[in-house]
Amino acid sequence: MAELNFLLEHPRYFVLLLFGITFLIQIYFYLFYFSRIVFYKKNKHRTTQKEPVSVIICARNEEKNLEKNLPSVLNQDYPDYEIIVVNDCSEDESEFVLERFQKKYKHLKVTTIKKDDKFTHNKKLALTVGIKAAQNETLLLTDADCKPKSNKWIERMQSKFTGQKSLVLGYGGYKKRKGILNNLIRFDTLFIAIQYFTYALAGKPYMGVGRNLAYKKSLFFKNKGFAKHHHLESGDDDLFVNQVANKKNTAVEISSEAKTESEPQTRFSDWFKQKKRHTTTGKLYRFGDKWRLFLEQSSRILYYILFILSLTLFTEYYLYILLVFIFRSILQLTIFKVTMKKLNEKNLLLPSLFYDIVLPWFGIAFAISNFFTTKNTQWR
Repeated sequence: MAELNFLLEHPRYFVLLLFGITFLIQIYFYLFYFSRIVFYKKNKHRTTQKEPVSVIICARNEEKNLEKNLPSVLNQDYPDYEIIVVNDCSEDESEFVLERFQKKYKHLKVTTIKKDDKFTHNKKLALTVGIKAAQNETLLLTDADCKPKSNKWIERMQSKFTGQKSLVLGYGGYKKRKGILNNLIRFDTLFIAIQYFTYALAGKPYMGVGRNLAYKKSLFFKNKGFAKHHHLESGDDDLFVNQVANKKNTAVEISSEAKTESEPQTRFSDWFKQKKRHTTTGKLYRFGDKWRLFLEQSSRILYYILFILSLTLFTEYYLYILLVFIFRSILQLTIFKVTMKKLNEKNLLLPSLFYDIVLPWFGIAFAISNFFTTKNTQWR
């Protein structure tokens, strides 16, 4: 009671109390979840058996990307795999590019969906067509604008199917280019990966990215594919994972050899639209997943606000307040640095101190913008 009376008599100390609470919440996320990536051993829990794999790529008007990226998929160092490209209503020269590749690579198969003005569909239909065409039980998904960073990509992803594991989460990064926007996009992607990797390592998997995702064909059909969210434009990756993933059936592959890279957006407006589309599916996550994501993001926003207020209102304690701030920052930088090394990401460490502050505000902006935006009809 004495402490409560003191706070009521000196309300400014509520700021210091709340700062301490948000600090502890942040430390909880870093120590209990994010630090797991530091202790992850990339060669642990692997199978030496090389089961046949079907790689599935859905492409609509991806002539240039297919020309540039498909050879890296076709020339993987793996004994038994097929590539299935679903050419989905393309109006460019994709058909002829694929025909040329087929003459050289016998393990490339092409399934074509013809355009029908009376019937429109999203990527989920194209992906379902590709999965049905797959000859193998193990499926590995990526996009036409993605390029594996090594010829061991298939081997690395497939090796994580041990025991009961029927779902493997991989990392899909973006290519390094000049400019602040590129830096921001790559850090945002890295931090999201830290979240879904470490939550999965903690037995609470909640999402994956279609740029680099593997699962068993039987898992897909057992859960009726995308039936629960087929009407949504997005969600062929994160909503499906959120629907079927659990601590027993999910593995992660955190290594630069299993990484894929995509071309990042070059205009802020394009990136903003892309992020808006991605965030529309979050409201359909399981309650526990939504709560964890909300708690981390909201506590981070409040932490920085209350840090400034605490420094302003309690100048006599500024050294202790700074020490608390420095402790969290060192912990943050340590985890980011280790993750960057594991995933071969560069030039993101010091900028992460700034992006850690601003990205939650972008999240709010995406949510507000989606509230006032009509339904998105994009294919991907």
